[in-house]
Amino acid sequence: MAQMRRINMHIAVLGALALALVAPAVAPATLAEIGVIPATTPPTVPSCPASPCLAVSRTTGFQVKVGTVRNPLSATQTGTIVAWTITLGKPNATQIKFFNANEGGVSEAGIAVLRAQKSPNLTYKLIAQGPLVKLQPYFGKTAQFPLETTIPVKKGDVIALTVPSWAPALALGFGNDTSWRASRPKKQCTSTSAQTTDTQIGVPVQYFCLYQTARLTYSATLISTP
Repeated sequence: MAQMRRINMHIAVLGALALALVAPAVAPATLAEIGVIPATTPPTVPSCPASPCLAVSRTTGFQVKVGTVRNPLSATQTGTIVAWTITLGKPNATQIKFFNANEGGVSEAGIAVLRAQKSPNLTYKLIAQGPLVKLQPYFGKTAQFPLETTIPVKKGDVIALTVPSWAPALALGFGNDTSWRASRPKKQCTSTSAQTTDTQIGVPVQYFCLYQTARLTYSATLISTP
């Protein structure tokens, strides 16, 4: 009887091993920082307080290209955005006063998730957005903001920066191979006087305006779906 139990146990172990070999392996979740490019020429440093001190203002935008890197703000895998990071310049008191008076109030920003549409060209649909954060306490620093409510994304979704007022998060001095795109209409690419942030979930918006030689200084933290 004992021998029979040993034989049955041996058979059970072999069966379990066979099932383990046949069952597909589950890939572990991975952590990725979307939008980080370690070394750029020139270094990615926000322009303020230098002159000119330029800021992102009254729009939603995302990086299209940085040198040879294309679509650096596209989700590399399906997963969840759990935090976002922004590097801010340190405008002086005069510059802050000017931007507050002319660009819609105090500096704030948040992230948005966009999904490209087949037509018309350069059209994206807002899928989700995070809460806005007031930025002045973080001027001159790199700040990370964990999301209390995380945001699901699909591979290929674009992580954009929404700025209803202004944000000193623009690095200058790059070549024409570096560019970012904004949600401004075709005839308003040279103006920041109108509010053009993309805030309506599910509504397609054309991101017509392309700005070369500059880089938006933000990124997002993605945990992939296993």
